[in-house]
Amino acid sequence: MSRPSQAKLNTTDHNGVSVIQSQAHASASSSSLPAAVAGLQQVPQLIPADPSAGGGKALPPSKMKKPPADKDSEEYRQRRERNNLAVKKSRMRSKQKAMDTQQRVNELKEENERLEAKIKLLSKELSVLKDLFLEHAHNLADNVQPPTGAEGASPAANNPSANGQ
Repeated sequence: MSRPSQAKLNTTDHNGVSVIQSQAHASASSSSLPAAVAGLQQVPQLIPADPSAGGGKALPPSKMKKPPADKDSEEYRQRRERNNLAVKKSRMRSKQKAMDTQQRVNELKEENERLEAKIKLLSKELSVLKDLFLEHAHNLADNVQPPTGAEGASPAANNPSANGQ
């Protein structure tokens, strides 16, 4: 469905608010209808009173421009002194933090070296214990005679070195 286009009129109400109305509504609102009915047909559109003022959000106090201070004034000298102390304190904290971090790095490096040495020692100990275990297991296997194929035959009969041959 297509709507016939209606001309729009800009009017300003008593509050300085610009109101856009279609021509059909404009004639209805200008007639002797009650104010409530005419108000329903209005679409308010806020337009700043001074378009060159800019608008937007207000700047925080730190971003607002301050009048330049007289460099010879007592207030300026006190602010500079406070600022210089704050900068000095900040730099000292930064240096102290860097020194603490470096000290922690050195401690962790030493601990890492100790732990690596311990790993090497434990690895050597593990290797020695494995070798001892394998040697012991091999000796046990040599001392145990495998079962012979003939039932009732003595182990000495099957072993040629035991018979003296």
